[in-house]
Amino acid sequence: MVLHVKGRILLSAQEVRDELWVVGGRITFTRPPGAREARTVEGWALPGLVDAHCHVGLDRHGPVAAEVAEQQALTDREAGALLLRDAGSPSDTRWMDERDDLPRVVRAGRHIARTRRYIRNYAHEIEPDELVAHVGREARRGDGWVKLVGDWIDRGVGDLTPCWPREAVEAAIAEAHRLGARVTAHCFAEDSLRDLVEAGIDCVEHATGLTEDTIPLFAERGVAIVPTLVNIATFPDLAAGGEAKFPDWSAHMRRLYERRYDTVRAAWDAGIPVFVGTDAGGSLPHGLVAAEVAELVTAGIPPLDALSATAWGAREWLGRPGLSEGAPGDLVVYASDPRADVRVLAAPRRVVIGGKVVA
Repeated sequence: MVLHVKGRILLSAQEVRDELWVVGGRITFTRPPGAREARTVEGWALPGLVDAHCHVGLDRHGPVAAEVAEQQALTDREAGALLLRDAGSPSDTRWMDERDDLPRVVRAGRHIARTRRYIRNYAHEIEPDELVAHVGREARRGDGWVKLVGDWIDRGVGDLTPCWPREAVEAAIAEAHRLGARVTAHCFAEDSLRDLVEAGIDCVEHATGLTEDTIPLFAERGVAIVPTLVNIATFPDLAAGGEAKFPDWSAHMRRLYERRYDTVRAAWDAGIPVFVGTDAGGSLPHGLVAAEVAELVTAGIPPLDALSATAWGAREWLGRPGLSEGAPGDLVVYASDPRADVRVLAAPRRVVIGGKVVA
């Protein structure tokens, strides 16, 4: 089967073609034999969108059945998210790689957390002397990423505190890099960031604790952030739920929430790479990629750059191709130009995986 996509093919923010074909699941810009019999799809085409922080096979209680994980992936597919960075899951979702109708998944293995310092049933809960071994194990299990929990509430303190000593994360990140994996970390607060960045971390999730002291360090080291603003929107409810027992933590979460847009814009202005991620699969539903792009625009990131954060730039960061000769035919088609209005992303006209129209 041959698919013909015509209209405006957005190869990058600036480069536009009038048409492409997908033959045998692969993109070509050369008119193939049998082009007259091809199915034609028209509109504004982007490479399949990226959700760079979600959790497939996970819900608020822990791992889920395969049929639930499948529905999560299908929900992302319907939203046009065809490349998912699974930022930590206890479920084995390798079976999805055999399905040619589901999004491609880049896995970070299972979360690695300090004992009793994360959500129950999510993570390996260990002590610092075990960190290097677990990072090595998850580096081998994942697809080039490892996920640490960098900070979490310390019930003895009543607030967010770092989870790991500096020397432990230095050794762990070095081990991941030795094995060819990049490392990211969940971080809400301020205090864990400098140690993680100076230890060589590659990315920080959420990053609500960035300040004028640490933003230049992130920029200098090229450490990316995935702000997950649709998740940060839940902070006021979380704070209200913990007010009676942990008032300092609740006040801290509210402060992080209130400055969230300023934090993201300051990071962007400083040159820190920013990518789209929703944190779907824990307490949030899947399929929120368009909402997160809109949140980045609300934070002050220019629309074209927010679009790149889920399209061309995000794919390059994850080492996956976009709409290029010979690349997999994974793309999304819209009725109008998403560069002019990112809200268009919420209504895909067609979703294509491997050259097959699946939605």
